[in-house]
Amino acid sequence: MLEELKKRVYDANMLLPKFGLVTFTWGNASEIDRESGIFAIKPSGVDYEKLKPEDMVLVDLDGKVVEGSLRPSSDTDTHVELYKAFADIGGVVHTHSSYATSWAQTGRDIPCYGTTHADYFYGPVPCMRVLTKEELDAGYEKNTGVLIVEEFKRQAIDHLAVTACLCKNHGPFCWGKDATDAVHCAVVLEEVAKMAYRTELIHPEVKPAPQYLQDKHYFRKHGKEAYYGQA
Repeated sequence: MLEELKKRVYDANMLLPKFGLVTFTWGNASEIDRESGIFAIKPSGVDYEKLKPEDMVLVDLDGKVVEGSLRPSSDTDTHVELYKAFADIGGVVHTHSSYATSWAQTGRDIPCYGTTHADYFYGPVPCMRVLTKEELDAGYEKNTGVLIVEEFKRQAIDHLAVTACLCKNHGPFCWGKDATDAVHCAVVLEEVAKMAYRTELIHPEVKPAPQYLQDKHYFRKHGKEAYYGQA
């Protein structure tokens, strides 16, 4: 069932160690087939070098396994909440990549200090608050997803203009049109996090890039007036 989906998700997961975004088994990627409402996701705790396409687990939007002999990622319920709330995304990635996770552990948003950031994210990459103990006990992974969705709504952040967030004391989640696109976002996020960290080391009083510069770089790549790249 959905063999091509499993192969795409396997390929996306294998990109995570390739780009240095995961250590051991610290990450996962998924992609959803919207027609069936089923997504494929990496199995929990399986070493990347041992993974095979057939190991990918198929899960429905109730979080129930519909195919697969292995347990799905422990972050599956977070993916479920993002897919249910953001109906126009097709892939989700979670990592513990070093620089993005360092920002998450501080509880700070990643400010937009330059055009690399602005090319991909329209504004700061937000850091969510930490879950309360009650939220954690009631369903850690599910409530991580619920919190992301609620905070994007509360802060009026467009999830298609800012396709990543940080979970405080945890790490980043990214999304895109499919699993490969979400991995692309995760790679960019890690580089942006690294640049922002170094920028503050060089100049602790640095201010975000001017809004007009941010606007120029974001909208030359996104929206109806975009002109970056080929038609």
